[in-house]
Amino acid sequence: MFSGRERQRLAGWALVFPTHRAKYCAMNGPPGRLGWVDESRSPAGMTERRATAKAEAGTAVLRSNGRMLRIPFAELEGGIFEALVRLGLAPERAKLSARLTAETDRDGVRTHGIARLPRFAEMIGNGSIFPANQPEVVGSFGAMERWTGHRGPGNVAAYAAMARAMELAKLHGLGAVALADTTHWQRGGSYGWQAADAGFAAMCWTNTMPNLPPWGATSPALGNNPLILAIPNGAEPIVLDMAMSQFSYGTLTKYRERGQQLPVPGGYDAQGKLTTDPGAIEETYRALPIGYWKGSGLSFALDVLGAMLSGGRATHQITNDPARETGVSQIFLAVDPGALGTIEEMRAVVRGAIGSVHDATPVDASDPPRYPGEGTLRVREESLRLGVLVDESQWGKVFELGR
Repeated sequence: MFSGRERQRLAGWALVFPTHRAKYCAMNGPPGRLGWVDESRSPAGMTERRATAKAEAGTAVLRSNGRMLRIPFAELEGGIFEALVRLGLAPERAKLSARLTAETDRDGVRTHGIARLPRFAEMIGNGSIFPANQPEVVGSFGAMERWTGHRGPGNVAAYAAMARAMELAKLHGLGAVALADTTHWQRGGSYGWQAADAGFAAMCWTNTMPNLPPWGATSPALGNNPLILAIPNGAEPIVLDMAMSQFSYGTLTKYRERGQQLPVPGGYDAQGKLTTDPGAIEETYRALPIGYWKGSGLSFALDVLGAMLSGGRATHQITNDPARETGVSQIFLAVDPGALGTIEEMRAVVRGAIGSVHDATPVDASDPPRYPGEGTLRVREESLRLGVLVDESQWGKVFELGR
């Protein structure tokens, strides 16, 4: 039997991943391709398994290029589930949270999937997140409800809030839930996809700790306050998920870790000059708002409106310590298009708009224009076919959390 550390690096190249079937991965065939090997088998018995895995053309197996791994979605979800249960979430809530997290990586948003689990664990440890706490309705006003999250797991509370907004929209045509005292919702786009996949149009946003200077200032006083807009369109909905900064801080970290410059200026360096250096922007905390002063104004308005409607905290009342960023305010709006006309009429509008975007003359013929959410669908299909692409070190951290 191998120790935990030995199983992580069998023969210098293997990765343990946490599943209830207790398997480890061993080198399989050419470099970069891994297959599954039962822990109970001896190394001599691996040959047959390797040959079988190589013959399974089109089947997703664990693969690696030395830094990134491709993991079957079910294995990814199962590993996250085990980690969340160990962190104190009840099994049903852990199941939902694990699915939302795995779907985030499946869709290519690697800054907000398993990459956030170590921070989630840290915040449970320091008392900023209470894994057993659930959201509660504290007020009802026709088509709108006010909730408190009691600082429980943010993605579980957000999913419940959007689900309730859709129920209210079914009754009234429009539904809204204003959620106070909650925690980081991970990928905000998850709740846009949730609504659009159910046939609802939706808008939601959250405020954050101060991490964005107002236009004309050098110190952070605004949040980058992600805003999501979703429009149903059958299996190909439109989902816009964007922060109020040109690049989210998760994206800045991703570029820095890869040793890459940003494609366009994303903030200011220590000399007050616009820069494409992600590390310099992380140091100054002077990210560039989208649309300059317009993004600054939109961030401010979203923050104030969210705090006012939810009865929760505004950005200036939230700590600027990322490890204790809690008590945020979020808004979830859902619209039932069927209350306004036929579904076919609505889809005709969407199809015409998408066609217009696709017909626009591209700057680069190899990279044609696409609508928000279109790229996500392509990444999703690839992830389900080949396996979900994850960072090897981050996956190792999930394993450690699940032990």
